[in-house]
Amino acid sequence: MSAWVTKEVMRWGCLCSRRSLWQRSNLMGKKSPKYTTFPSQQLAHIWGTKHHQTCLESNRVSSVRFYSKGTIHSEILEEKEPLSSPLAKSSLPDENQSDETQWTSSLMDRLKSCLSPSDVLDLTSENAPTVKQISSCLCHIWFVAKRMSTDNRRLELQLMFEHPGFDVLLQQAMTNVGRMGNGAVAYSLISMVNLGVPQGSRVIQTYLRNCQENLNGFDERSLSILASCLRNMEQSNNTDALKEGVRMVVEARLPDIKNVMALQNMMRMLGKDTPTGLKRKFEAKALSMSKYFSVLDSQHIITAMATMNFFSKPLLDICSKITQENLHGMPFNPLFETMQSFRQLQYRDFEVLTNLSEYAASMIDIWTKKQVVLFLSVCERLTFCPAAPMEAFALKVIENPKALTLKDLLCVVKVYSTLNYDLQHRKQQFLDSLVPALVSYLPKMSSFELLKVVFYLCLLGHFPSALLEPLLQSSTLEKFKSTDPNYLANQERMFQTVNLCLHLEHPVLPQPLTVPPTLLGAPVLESQAVIPELSQCLQSVMEDQENSTLQERVLVLGFHFIDGVITEPPTSETDSGSAESRPRIAVIFPSHSSFCFGTSHPRGTLALKMRHLKTLGYDPVWVTERELNSMPEEERTDFLRDRIFPELRSQAEVETLNTNQESQTVQSS
Repeated sequence: MSAWVTKEVMRWGCLCSRRSLWQRSNLMGKKSPKYTTFPSQQLAHIWGTKHHQTCLESNRVSSVRFYSKGTIHSEILEEKEPLSSPLAKSSLPDENQSDETQWTSSLMDRLKSCLSPSDVLDLTSENAPTVKQISSCLCHIWFVAKRMSTDNRRLELQLMFEHPGFDVLLQQAMTNVGRMGNGAVAYSLISMVNLGVPQGSRVIQTYLRNCQENLNGFDERSLSILASCLRNMEQSNNTDALKEGVRMVVEARLPDIKNVMALQNMMRMLGKDTPTGLKRKFEAKALSMSKYFSVLDSQHIITAMATMNFFSKPLLDICSKITQENLHGMPFNPLFETMQSFRQLQYRDFEVLTNLSEYAASMIDIWTKKQVVLFLSVCERLTFCPAAPMEAFALKVIENPKALTLKDLLCVVKVYSTLNYDLQHRKQQFLDSLVPALVSYLPKMSSFELLKVVFYLCLLGHFPSALLEPLLQSSTLEKFKSTDPNYLANQERMFQTVNLCLHLEHPVLPQPLTVPPTLLGAPVLESQAVIPELSQCLQSVMEDQENSTLQERVLVLGFHFIDGVITEPPTSETDSGSAESRPRIAVIFPSHSSFCFGTSHPRGTLALKMRHLKTLGYDPVWVTERELNSMPEEERTDFLRDRIFPELRSQAEVETLNTNQESQTVQSS
């Protein structure tokens, strides 16, 4: 019954109409221009996505090319004579011909020696391939193409599209799709899509319709290949209908799936739109297969979960453990994709990230600078500080900073500043090596990129005039007046930070620099809301503090917010100065994300805030919401008192120790 329902749904999903799939009106009045470049994104649909897709008539044959660039053929297609090539004139060999076996063996042997798409097309132009061989030829074309370098592949595929044999091969593939097995159909479809055949073309749409009609007959492997193909296809009526059909079939067959690759292909294809119930079924199925996971399986499952936007901690724990146990010799790309998936899912495991960091440090001399920068960047987005690779890479930057591109330099400055990584005695040397490289890219920098560079360097406490002066000159500042409103708040925050650093830290510059008030935005009129738990604890702490005062919700310099300021009594009886001259403790309640993951090390903006408060004479003390809420309410006050007044804790410990010693003396006597 379920199989019949699936097939009926697929039939209705085709949106059949009386209009032929490839009938089109004359839009341009001329033929499509000659194809000149390969990239598939430049290949236009033969018809618009708003046209209703129709049931295909498999017996219609036309000599029209199966792809076009930027326009549509002018003529209304109709029945025509086949192409005039020898291959087109001859029908496909009958499967019962006496020389089929000899020709099959000959073609397959010669196919293995073809090293380019044109070689395969030359071979198929000599003799027509059988129905079973069409899929092999298409697959081999993609197989040899994907092994080429990017530039070589682009050239070879351009030659392929211009080769007359490619038209013929696609025509033979289309007209004989009904005689192919489901596996051959799936492999042929994914090969054509990967090669860049436009997804709106007749041949692709014909294959999609064939898959719809025969979907219930697809075995697990064929269904996996089809799912892998559909994952990267554009939306269209036929594609969407087929995806829905695959979803129904997959859900029905999920308990019987045995291959992990097939499972993750289906997960990726369904993506974020997968119903929650089906996501849970995928999770249960994957967990039941987890004891058979290889390293590659684990990585694929992790990326599949990211594609689905589905967080399963049990599954992530299993897969990440397998990954970290097999790091030795792991190529960069799968490692980076795994970490990207961690970032998308906001999954963090300190042990896993530490092991990945140590592995990256050992690969510093093997990975390219670009790869190291990408690794550091994804760590920064996970708020994890990979200390070992950051230390090692800093030496590489010091040696040759100009080897980095502008994009990489911007990323390096961001990573080291937002993670607040302290290079200690190498810090100044590192910063001094970065600045000349950044200055050399000034002509290529946008005004916003320049602002970001200066902002990140300010977080690090570095103020190079060679970058500050170009940013604060009138011609550059004028460009910020037309900023998109969506980015205006972020821009104002960065300018406020730069301006505050210049006025508070007084860097030595050739000339005084300041940010015009018009770029600072409106002043902050209201401070943040009080935290009830913290406020109650602070007031309890202050009950036994004589002559000390508490002020809550303080905004310093119109920029830095302090949850509570405790002003202590004068240090001596003769000193009765103002509150500013008396000891002041700034109690801060930062979010947990303000620290590097797994540590108490403050990140960029929090580190800047603490630096500025110390400059203003405050003694900053922080406590996180997680710390406060992790203990019973009756213990919170003592915890906060120990954090704010550590000297009282030390005195109490001494008194307790003395009391214990006196007690022991009495007992011994």
